[in-house]
Amino acid sequence: MSALTSRRPRTAGAAVGVPTSRRQLWNHPVAQFVAAGLVALTVLILGSGILSKRAATDEAIRDAKSTTWLLANAVVQPALSPELVDGQAAALDRFDGLARSGLLLRDVRRVKLWHESGRIIYSDRLDLIGEEFAIGDDEREILANGGVEAEVSDLSRPENRFEAGFGEALEVYTRVRVPGGEYLILEVYFSNDDVARRSNEVLNAFRPITVAVLLIFMLVTGSGLWVLARRLEAAAADRERLLRAAVDASSKERLRIARDLHDGVVQDLAGTSFALSAAARDVSDRPDVAARLNDLGSGVRQSLRVLRSLLVDIYPPDLAAAGLAAALDDLVAPAQAAGVDVRLHVDSTTGLSPDSIALMWRVAQESVRNSLQHAAPTTLRVLVTTSPDSALLEVTDDGIGFDPAQVAPADHLGLRGMRDLAAEAGATLDVASTVGGGTTIRLEVER
Repeated sequence: MSALTSRRPRTAGAAVGVPTSRRQLWNHPVAQFVAAGLVALTVLILGSGILSKRAATDEAIRDAKSTTWLLANAVVQPALSPELVDGQAAALDRFDGLARSGLLLRDVRRVKLWHESGRIIYSDRLDLIGEEFAIGDDEREILANGGVEAEVSDLSRPENRFEAGFGEALEVYTRVRVPGGEYLILEVYFSNDDVARRSNEVLNAFRPITVAVLLIFMLVTGSGLWVLARRLEAAAADRERLLRAAVDASSKERLRIARDLHDGVVQDLAGTSFALSAAARDVSDRPDVAARLNDLGSGVRQSLRVLRSLLVDIYPPDLAAAGLAAALDDLVAPAQAAGVDVRLHVDSTTGLSPDSIALMWRVAQESVRNSLQHAAPTTLRVLVTTSPDSALLEVTDDGIGFDPAQVAPADHLGLRGMRDLAAEAGATLDVASTVGGGTTIRLEVER
């Protein structure tokens, strides 16, 4: 036997302890947009900060290059002389005075002037003057072709031993020309802290603009979304109001029709049935006439049962007033009238909530309808049993049955509807059926 089961935990929804007002606020599209906007704003600020930081650092390096090029052409090159290259003391003193007053300004921390041989012609750190070190390929490229280059200084190299106190240093170098055609390398050191400070200055100038633009964008779009959401909510409220009005009108009309039938035709048929039974007793001395009258009375009573079932379909019973047992008795009346062997048993439903009783009624109604319309049963059992913890509805027939795995969903919309109702109520619905073996539908509702 195969089975389909539909379950939903009772801890869903309000049971998780989240206040309804808070859930409704979170489900509001404007709140969701604001939350998503804040996340996006944070990501954009962080991303733009990283990109802006990189751009600002590049700008600070370009500024350092520009400063070095300006110092080389405006201050250093006009002061160069062959005597300085030869290391004459007077030329060194003059250049040192010029360097300290015109080069070691702002962010410049160290100045070195290199000969192509690797000899340091001048440095504001006088200990280095006259020492020789290897010149790298980048420096030789600058000597040959000119230009300005910048790189993070390797403070572990011997020629940089006096720059260790700078932390990380940015060294910028370019070439300068001595009168007579010889080229030297001017190397200027900037502290990375100074580069970072200048980078932050550039970044701080643009950060408020970026944040302000993003906030204005969120404000404008959020306001538009809020207006749109209000309009959609108003439209939804109007549709719901119209739908409720239509449902109420339909319910009132069904109630009027059911009342008219009950107070009119049903009462007339009941009176006719009693009258025929009485007439049959009055002509008991004529058996043939009495038999015909009894047959007519039985036909009227059968029609009366069918009509009562039709009234149940037109307007569901008031379960609170009539009770589940009476409603189910009316429900199975057409099966009895059709000759189906019906067994109905209903325990007391005292203590069950109205919603649980209504769910059991709707599942029983759909199950009995499906059985009579599709299964061609000879027996039908509708049982409602209760326990301290739950109530169980079982609807069983011995009809043709079906294979739940082989039935297209569109062919059993009623079955899908029952499963959805049970899932929404947190109940358990089992549908068991085999071809030729009948069908059993079990609904368990917790108290």
